[in-house]
Amino acid sequence: MKKIQWKHLGLAVAVAPMMLLAACGDDEVKDEGTTDSGEVNYGEEMGYQITGIEPGAGVVAASEAATEEYENMDGWKVVTSSSGAMATELGAAIDKEEPIIVTGWSPHWKFQEYDLKYLEDPKGVFGDAETINTMVREGLEQDSPEAYAILDNFYWETADIESIMLSISEGTSVDEATSTWIEENSDKVAEWTEGVEPVEGTEIELAYVEWDTEVASTNVVAKVLEAQGFSVKVTPLDNAVMWSAVADGQADAMVAAWLPGTHGSQFETYGGDMVDLGPNLEGAKIGFVVPTYMDIDSIEDLTPAE
Repeated sequence: MKKIQWKHLGLAVAVAPMMLLAACGDDEVKDEGTTDSGEVNYGEEMGYQITGIEPGAGVVAASEAATEEYENMDGWKVVTSSSGAMATELGAAIDKEEPIIVTGWSPHWKFQEYDLKYLEDPKGVFGDAETINTMVREGLEQDSPEAYAILDNFYWETADIESIMLSISEGTSVDEATSTWIEENSDKVAEWTEGVEPVEGTEIELAYVEWDTEVASTNVVAKVLEAQGFSVKVTPLDNAVMWSAVADGQADAMVAAWLPGTHGSQFETYGGDMVDLGPNLEGAKIGFVVPTYMDIDSIEDLTPAE
């Protein structure tokens, strides 16, 4: 028996360190892509990149500020692209159940399509919930009280706009998606036009930025105005140009003012030269958005680049 024991002693000695390693806690031995506590290191898996949208967008600026404000985001980068490219990358990652963080905002159809959540923002870099306001040029109430009244009455919920956005994202034309919503929500539309007399061909121009939200809202309002007899022109513009167009009276109105954060600088520059009719939608929000299958809840849970 002793010979057999000594024969296997070398094997026992070789195996012992392996057993010791296996017995060690996760704090000492970890798989690639995990933290010392055994949690998944999402930053490493994503290359410490946030998937952004167009350069200059308010949510991109806030996201870049977050990477500077949060010490644990040292080394993270916001990679800008476009709203469409962001949505495509988000969908591709979800199909594979891969980690992804995007510069997100709501209302947006992605919240109807996918199970998503905002990462908590303890430092308040992204600000509180926002509103989307209706802004009109000075003098519109006197020049066209009917249009002013409809624009002043325009108000809806997040679910309303997101249902249109989702339909468009699935291939329905903007014209069909907005017309269908109006037909299915005639009671709500009637509240916007209550007491407003029809007109005959009065011209009105709506400016908007080509975000999914504003494509939906502007085209709905345009159709409602057209049904009242207005000749409506909708003009897509860059953010700053949209604001200056209404302030200068080149456009009559916009239903696309994200306040107080996203369009804060534009409001400071141009807001005094136009009339703010107040929110047409409340509870808008921006921030870092992730799929719910990611085991992370706060920006502070992210790990810095190594």
